[in-house]
Amino acid sequence: MTDQRVPATTDLCDAHPEVQVCEPVFRTFGGRTAFCGPIATLKVFEDNTLVKQAVEGPGEGRVLVVDGGGSRRCGLVGGNLAVAAATNGWAGIVVYGCIRDADELAEQPIGVRALAAFPRKSERGLHSGQAGRPVVFAGVVFREGEWLCADSDGIVVLPTPPA
Repeated sequence: MTDQRVPATTDLCDAHPEVQVCEPVFRTFGGRTAFCGPIATLKVFEDNTLVKQAVEGPGEGRVLVVDGGGSRRCGLVGGNLAVAAATNGWAGIVVYGCIRDADELAEQPIGVRALAAFPRKSERGLHSGQAGRPVVFAGVVFREGEWLCADSDGIVVLPTPPA
C-alpha cells in the first residue's frame, strides 16, 4: 500500500479499542513512513538466511515481521535485502533487532521499522529459524494473516484488514 492509502494508526485505535499496539521501541527506516498489509512471520537469531529467502519471494503487499530476539549485535536487513523486498512487492518489514545500511534503506520505497542500526552483518548458517509461527515482542502477538499498519504514530495489529 502507498502512504496515501494507509489508515492512520490513531484512527484505527479510536475505531477498534481491541487493536494491539506495539510498545514505542522502534525507529523508522526505509523510504516509506507509513505502510500496511497482511503479516508474514519469521523467528531468527543473528542469522538472516530466512529473511533473505522471504524477501526474494513475492511479497504481495505483505509486511514481513521478523522476531530477531531483540539482538543488537548484527543487522538482519540491509540495503540489498531492502531492494529485493521493494522489488518483490513487500509493503514493509518490522525487525525486532537491527538493520544495517540505513542510508540505502531510506532510498527504497518500503517501510522498515527496527530497534536500531548496527553495521555488522549477520552470520548465515549460524542459527536455524522458523517461518509462519506466531511471534511475540513489543507487547504484541504477531500472527500470519493478521494485519499490521504503521505510521509516524506507531504500529498496530488487527485481526482483519482495516475498513
